[in-house]
Amino acid sequence: MTVVSPRRGGDVTPVHTHEATFMLRASQHHLKTRGRRAQLPRGPATTLGSRVHAFFAQAYPGPALLVGAMPFDRNAEDALYQPDAVLPASSTVSAVAPALSGAPVAEPSPDGYAEMVARCVTRLRDDESTLSKAVLARSLRFEARAPVDPLALAGCLERDPSVTTYAVPLPVNAGDAPAWLVGASPELLLSRRGLSVTSHPLAGSARRSSDPEEDAQIARALQASTKDLTEHRYVVDAIVDALTPLCSELEAPDVPTLHATETMWHLGSRIEGRLKSPAPSSAELAGLLHPTPAVCGTPRQTAMEVIQSLEPIERGFYAGAVGWVDAQGDGDWYVAIRCAHVQGKHLRLFAGAGIVTDSTPALEVEETAAKFMALLHALGIEEVTTRRDAVSAR
Repeated sequence: MTVVSPRRGGDVTPVHTHEATFMLRASQHHLKTRGRRAQLPRGPATTLGSRVHAFFAQAYPGPALLVGAMPFDRNAEDALYQPDAVLPASSTVSAVAPALSGAPVAEPSPDGYAEMVARCVTRLRDDESTLSKAVLARSLRFEARAPVDPLALAGCLERDPSVTTYAVPLPVNAGDAPAWLVGASPELLLSRRGLSVTSHPLAGSARRSSDPEEDAQIARALQASTKDLTEHRYVVDAIVDALTPLCSELEAPDVPTLHATETMWHLGSRIEGRLKSPAPSSAELAGLLHPTPAVCGTPRQTAMEVIQSLEPIERGFYAGAVGWVDAQGDGDWYVAIRCAHVQGKHLRLFAGAGIVTDSTPALEVEETAAKFMALLHALGIEEVTTRRDAVSAR
């Protein structure tokens, strides 16, 4: 299949690519597209708004829409494109878990992750004036018996109505198998409709229990946790600080509320505002906010440096953002968490936890283990232990 990629000045360059399907399914909104008509020139988050504006300023055929993903590192290149067609909202997705081969490989091991957390806590305590929080991630690498169908895996995640499932094609090197980011995000980074803007950050988490009484106790403890409330306030403050100069009105709750998924409790705050006119596009706003302290830390640049010095595996598009923007600037962007990087027979699952001065390494290992569960359930796996990452299939 041959498509075209617009360059500055309206020129086009032929691009040869595989057939692509993008899917974003929320409780109130479903977007699925087919094919890749034109690639947005790639670049960092700081130039995303200007590149999107230049793209829609051209005369072009096809949907007035860009879909895709931003990577975790705001200085790395994003991957947005114009699809060939938008599919009907009633389009169904199969739900078939891939057959796995062998046990997962932990990157790093649970003990290695605990050591990472301990080193980060030491840094936080020694240097509180320049670092308040850092989010550290770990991963599990699986092999499947056959190439993984990303849409079928996404379909396995849709049983939880509290999350937004997604399957987003990612750029690959010439000759490599197609790659995807597949996940089920509970967190809205940014939504824009006209001048209305909404963000619903989540920070502060606890694993749910199947016992109703214990589950309620866990929720109450989370709401009262000084550590988790502090983590959450960092995120809300960062988003409010970024949006305030752009808004004529902006409201954020003083106290977070509980947000439940199938496997986790989260502290969440719904932030709503009215943008000044002319308003930045949803893509520009997402590029401004991303990455928030919920997935990076605070201050952002210092936390980013700590993450890159401690984590053994590059995040790529994990903890980035997935979404869409149209020619009017409207769009939705979700934080790319609870996800797996899928390429051929390979799957790499990611999970992270926010580290502050009073974090306990063993508890952060448990939190990341809990956050793996959304994807593990989709893979037909009941549990991964925090000590050896052994698995038990359902």
